[in-house]
Amino acid sequence: MKIHKEGYISLLLSFLILGFLGLLFNFLFPEFQSWHWIVYGGLLLMFLLVLQFFRSPKRHIPKDPAVVLSPADGKVVTIEETLEEEYFKQPMKLISIFMSPLNVHLNRYPVGGKIAYYRYHPGKYLVAWHPKSSDLNERTSLVIQPAEKEMIMVRQVAGAVARRIVCYGKEEKIVEQGNELGFIKFGSRVDLFLPLTAKLEVAIGDSVKGGLSRIATY
Repeated sequence: MKIHKEGYISLLLSFLILGFLGLLFNFLFPEFQSWHWIVYGGLLLMFLLVLQFFRSPKRHIPKDPAVVLSPADGKVVTIEETLEEEYFKQPMKLISIFMSPLNVHLNRYPVGGKIAYYRYHPGKYLVAWHPKSSDLNERTSLVIQPAEKEMIMVRQVAGAVARRIVCYGKEEKIVEQGNELGFIKFGSRVDLFLPLTAKLEVAIGDSVKGGLSRIATY
């Protein structure tokens, strides 16, 4: 298990802030009491929670051009047919994956191919499961053109706690299935827009893992 590069600064700041709070507490209450362990344990637990958030487990990605892999760890919260209005302007299958603060927050490319479209949209910070969050929240949209397959869209959506979206994709970039797409900090969701002909292999409530779980087949 390693720590993702997006967590280095956050972990350093967390260590300094929590360390300062520990020193301040020790200065204000210098006479050690048994309940001090509760405070110190709480500060340590807070740091460990931040630490686990930025973990980046090593995974062997089973690349398959006929399969759409999960772009994120989390739970499938939405499966529906909807009108995708940003790029395709046509009905598509929407699959939304909610990531809790306890999930791995590294995002991966669900398919390989060429990035045909990239946009960053500033916005609100509604809770990630809010039905309007996909259209109103801060988000990035990527359209990937696989070789000899129909295009799909991946959308990173910030939530009420997430305040920063990192996306490594740019237009014209060639990407490989399962490679790092980006990172969303502290709880959010990822939307997949697939062609109506795609055959889904997940149901609402399923837990999925980025780069490992099969979402659909062409």
